[in-house]
Amino acid sequence: MRFSRTSKALGLAVIAALALSACGGGSTNGGGSTGGDADPKGIVRAYSNEPQNPLLPGQTNEVFGGRVVDLLFAGLVSYDSSGKTVNELADSIESSDSQNYTIKIKSGQKFTNGEAITAKTFVDSWNFEALSTNGQSNGSFFSSLEGYDAVSATTGTGDNAKPAPKAQTMSGLKVVDDTTFTVKLKQPESDWTQRLGYTVFFPLPSEAMKDPKKFGQNPIGNGPYKMAGADAWQHDKQIALVKNDDYKGPREAKNGGVTFAFYTNSDAAYTDIQGNSLDVLDVIPSTALATFQQDLDGRAANKPSALNGTLNIPVYLPDFQGEAGSLRRQAISHAIDRAQITKVIFHDTRTPAKEFTVPSMLGYDANIPGSDVLNFDAAKAKDLWAQADKIKPWDSSKSFTIAYNTDGGNKEWVDAVANQLKNNLGIKAEGKPYPKFATMLDDRLNRKLTGAVRAGWQADYPSIYNFLEPTLGTNGSSNYEKYSNPEFDKLLLEGEAAKTPEDGAKIFNKAQEILFKDLPNIPLWSQNQPIGWSTSVNNVETDWHGVIEYYKVTKNK
Repeated sequence: MRFSRTSKALGLAVIAALALSACGGGSTNGGGSTGGDADPKGIVRAYSNEPQNPLLPGQTNEVFGGRVVDLLFAGLVSYDSSGKTVNELADSIESSDSQNYTIKIKSGQKFTNGEAITAKTFVDSWNFEALSTNGQSNGSFFSSLEGYDAVSATTGTGDNAKPAPKAQTMSGLKVVDDTTFTVKLKQPESDWTQRLGYTVFFPLPSEAMKDPKKFGQNPIGNGPYKMAGADAWQHDKQIALVKNDDYKGPREAKNGGVTFAFYTNSDAAYTDIQGNSLDVLDVIPSTALATFQQDLDGRAANKPSALNGTLNIPVYLPDFQGEAGSLRRQAISHAIDRAQITKVIFHDTRTPAKEFTVPSMLGYDANIPGSDVLNFDAAKAKDLWAQADKIKPWDSSKSFTIAYNTDGGNKEWVDAVANQLKNNLGIKAEGKPYPKFATMLDDRLNRKLTGAVRAGWQADYPSIYNFLEPTLGTNGSSNYEKYSNPEFDKLLLEGEAAKTPEDGAKIFNKAQEILFKDLPNIPLWSQNQPIGWSTSVNNVETDWHGVIEYYKVTKNK
């Protein structure tokens, strides 16, 4: 999900790519600046849902928790609307070889409880996140650092793997003085500095590391907002944030706070936007996509984002293993008419996928060898399924299920895909609804899926690597379906070691050729980010990867 730090050359290349993609379709975002004077103490009510985990930067890797954590904390860097990197706590981040870094932070920075933020704060926080016994799901983001393998070591394999660290701290981190620390990577990497604005790199107060579970229910941060009180998180109802007046940085809040209201049905949220009882909404129900810009009459926008949609089929499902499983994955991909669904269901707010990332990424290539498996071909799909049946017959009484969350406007397209699979493969297929996104993620994490699952990825930072490694790299932080291919992992490492981002992207695209053969995830489409807002707010915008910039939203008096 989020921000990054880049070198000047890389930043310009990424921003140019994003700018080009934004010109291709969709209207320009911006909730306008008319409608009366702004109330600096006004509370903005925003759509969301119950986060999956406690609100710890190292434990949060889904959108509903991520949007809260991003507002509660400030890292070394963040992004502006266009994707340009700006310093938050960093004074400078320097390296002469892309392997050894000297990071200087601004002095006088504090958490909202008054605790000072120093170089040691960052070193302690990063070591805490990476140490396997702390169980932080985002810990693999530190895998580039020297000494990570020792702190993340495990015994056993698969479901029997247990933390067994050989060290408590990473050798690649050193405190120089109160405002300076150094980082040594295992090898030079072309995009490491891009990652430093992502949530896992945020500093943590000492309290977080003493009792992470307790801290995660009422976190203490240093960002533009803070929790409204001890009971700010009312589970399954809302999370209330208020402005942090002590924050002085590029994301200073223009409102008095944001309350994230939890919905399990996007239709209800859309009704509330129309009735002005909800202020901002970033999930437009499928039933309203054709009309939402007219319905909301100047209070809506539709802009490209760094977000994709996929259909994931767990590698642990017996019917989708071996040669028969490979044929079935190909058959399913060919059986889906992406162009029809993006036009009829999504009204061109989606674009059929051509690869595993999105067009706004530097190095995106719509013609990677093997990508023709994404082409709709009903006859070929049926033939491939028949070939699989000769190897391992499919139980015709069984239904192929697609798990989805009902709070995200997914039912219509899941039903459409299921119908296409029925018609083009001659099998039973249906959606499997989950009322809460977090519950579906828990089943993915605990390997309880009985069929496919709808998924997607919103970029943490603008790099092809970020779409591939967390979701498909062995032990990736969001590789819930447990795909693993050593050759794919090897190419990811080679791409990271490339001298330039452009060279790295070429190697990452070679890695995608392996994915097109294995199809652990079936790419469906890249997404615009349609949003809507009430008559009570202005200045509603999305940033480079499709997230509403909540701190910019103003509430009318």
